[in-house]
Amino acid sequence: MHNLFVIFDMDGVIFDTERAILDCWIEASRAYPVSESLVRETFIKCIGTNNAQTTDIYNSTFSGILSSDDRESLWNESYGMFRSKYEGKCLPVKPGANEILEFLRARGIRTGLATSTRKDIATRELQDADLLQYFESITGGDSVRISKPDPEIYLLACKKMDVKPSDTMAIEDSYNGIRSAHAAGMRPIMVPDMVPADEEMMRLSESVCPDLFAVIDYIRGFIQ
Repeated sequence: MHNLFVIFDMDGVIFDTERAILDCWIEASRAYPVSESLVRETFIKCIGTNNAQTTDIYNSTFSGILSSDDRESLWNESYGMFRSKYEGKCLPVKPGANEILEFLRARGIRTGLATSTRKDIATRELQDADLLQYFESITGGDSVRISKPDPEIYLLACKKMDVKPSDTMAIEDSYNGIRSAHAAGMRPIMVPDMVPADEEMMRLSESVCPDLFAVIDYIRGFIQ
């Protein structure tokens, strides 16, 4: 019997959320005196962080460029645009997400979720995509004091599932997520989304896979 468990990040791994939100940031920012390159660079820094940290990064970057009112307006317009496009609709699902979840369930491998998104939002988004059934446990960013790259969220997710971090793969797309999983003593598997793996990610990850289909193949090698 294999002794393997899997905990997924959500945005950028299960859902193509990050690209969709970045598109909204860029579209909304065209009405303001900020460059697309700065918007993109700022957004990438926010990947893998919770809402509070994203807000801090956003404000510290644009405080010298935009007034407080304009910063608030741009923020609200960006996320308002995202909600109008996707609220009540299924978020774009990453290729291979359905397949890997079905693969793991068919082989009796328990799975959980550790996301910087609030638990209630993550639960609703998974439900809308008919994916909630695959996850034994969901740990949201609102459950921890410090977001990724701190290991707290992954340690809590493992504790909730009563599994050892060393027996658990963490499927991540972001640098902060890989750092978090590695610091928790897990087996980090990186599936790069918006930013490629650098030398640090290669060193911290057990494997870097181009997509979730490649992760299926990688896991298959451990359980056959």
